[in-house]
Amino acid sequence: MELPVFAALVLIIAGVWSLVVWPQFLRRVMKDPRARDAAGKATKFLTVHVVLVTISMVLGTATALIGVMALVS
Repeated sequence: MELPVFAALVLIIAGVWSLVVWPQFLRRVMKDPRARDAAGKATKFLTVHVVLVTISMVLGTATALIGVMALVS
């Protein structure tokens, strides 16, 4: 894969950013009163956010990996 060094660094930074920011967001969502019902069961609010964070972290990991691969090759 041929990418300029600058582009590879941008991908790495974007990937790391996602891996740092999204877990913090999920911690806040899990503390939100809307995350659990009166019985302590997960609500749709929590489920949707867990899916969102999971997908974002997978994409962040892929983005960072692509950046690293571009730097190494």
